Amino acid sequence: MPRLAAASLAGTAIEFYDFFIYGTAAALVLGPLFFPTFSPLAGTLAAFATFGVGFVARPLGSVLFGHLGDRRGRRPVLVISLLLTGLATVAVGCVPTYDTIGVAAPLLLLVLRFVQGVGLGGEWGGAVLLTAEHAPPERRALWASFPQVGPAIGFLLANGVTLALSATLTEAQFASWGWRIPFWGAGVLALAGIALRASLAESPDFLQVREHARVPLVEVARGHWRLVLLTAGALAVGYAVFYAVTTWSLSYGVERLGVSRTVMLACIMAAVVVKGALTPLAAMLGDRYGRRPMCLAGCAGVALWMFPMVALLATGEPFLMFLGFLVALLAFVTMFSVVAAYLPELYEPRVRCTGAAVGYNLAGVLGGALTPMVATAVARGEGTPWGVAAYLTAMAVLSLGCFALLPETRPVRKEAVVPVTG
Repeated sequence: MPRLAAASLAGTAIEFYDFFIYGTAAALVLGPLFFPTFSPLAGTLAAFATFGVGFVARPLGSVLFGHLGDRRGRRPVLVISLLLTGLATVAVGCVPTYDTIGVAAPLLLLVLRFVQGVGLGGEWGGAVLLTAEHAPPERRALWASFPQVGPAIGFLLANGVTLALSATLTEAQFASWGWRIPFWGAGVLALAGIALRASLAESPDFLQVREHARVPLVEVARGHWRLVLLTAGALAVGYAVFYAVTTWSLSYGVERLGVSRTVMLACIMAAVVVKGALTPLAAMLGDRYGRRPMCLAGCAGVALWMFPMVALLATGEPFLMFLGFLVALLAFVTMFSVVAAYLPELYEPRVRCTGAAVGYNLAGVLGGALTPMVATAVARGEGTPWGVAAYLTAMAVLSLGCFALLPETRPVRKEAVVPVTG
């Protein structure tokens, strides 16, 4: 289990590095480089729109790779999805700007971002299922939480590289060529991840399925459509909070508050470090007390904290911004530490890769794709952007209602089972 968890964690870290480096670039430089004819606000919105395309593509990736995972196994999904995302990310770093090739530049960005999203849409299902299906039931949330640490590490890698470049290059150098370096580095990381994953064993749950679904998506649509919609709505708030903190706040702090790029990145990264470190600990609570109670508590925490978080962000003070981000991400991790065990337990093995991945990635469309654009548009006026807080609070209430309609799935401990006699 440690070796398997490490391989899954490394792979998700690499794939989310690829995904996050685009979000950071969209917040900082892609607007003026690829949409120079737009106003600064419109350019940022356009850059975030290309960022959102990756989320729109993720459900398609979950369908394609879910079909592969349910028909041929979880292991091939891990290798192919990582290769696809890595190639697309390296290609983004090679795209000429608008000044060089005109309108073809943003169109190429759009296509490559879509390919990135397709690859990432398959990654989560394969990595999580391979780990969760190998894990002992009483520790499933703990072991399955390690792939969930991967996004935090990927975010830190992406923003750490950007922070180092920001500290060593001038603004002109960073805008000219420095922003491309993190994208090129994705190629080396992808090769390392593929080598690490190539020797993993196939999932025992998959091997035990006697008759595999011919068209998994059709079976999911017929027999599990309500479950897919509920999980998508339930998880949407997690995406919304995470990308409000890591993407929209970065853009808002730099462009509207005048806080330096280095300070904003440092505040966000510090909060993400704590979030990543506490993910396995929160998952242990999920093994002890259940998946659903943790998710309900996380949603309630988000609903109560969004207005204080926005107020702390508006101060522009580094420690207060860090505090706002930290509490928001702790509420987030209370939910997302257990979903890697929760979603697979909701679906039968023959359609599990498709069902769990589609629900998870539809949530990304609802929460991740829209949030940076909506928040940027809502916050365009003067004063504290209370509209952003209201939007995030409403998302939390929606997700809370969806979680309330989902069942508990934590396996019953053997010692708790009392045999019936007489």
